[in-house]
Amino acid sequence: MKHSYEFLSNELKKKNIRLSNRRAKVLEYLCRIPNHPTVDQIYGDLHQVIPTLSKTTIYNTLHILIQAGLVRVINVEDNETRYDIITAPHGHFKCVNCGTIFDFSIDLALLTAEELNGFKIIDRDMYFKGVCSKCLL
Repeated sequence: MKHSYEFLSNELKKKNIRLSNRRAKVLEYLCRIPNHPTVDQIYGDLHQVIPTLSKTTIYNTLHILIQAGLVRVINVEDNETRYDIITAPHGHFKCVNCGTIFDFSIDLALLTAEELNGFKIIDRDMYFKGVCSKCLL
């Protein structure tokens, strides 16, 4: 399920999207830290390396990556927007103790609803909340 920085940067080039130094740093971060970060987390970590980096640049970069289909927005909590580098269908589990979000594979054939025949489904999300195996120890 993991994408490499090289693969994603090549996808941007194919779409004629320039990979500036700041965009590259955000993309590298998402590839290196696949923990479904928030903008604040990305900013907090990258601002230490690039003091002139702004949250606006991060938002703009994420918007470009989302429009290019290389990053996906996930909302596990109502007040928390996170960004996922894996755009293929998969589920998420959030540990209520440590806050870690884990990816898991899903079978799309099982995610159907007869009641939605005639509807156009554009996205499917599966979220679970509970306590992860590390926190249970």
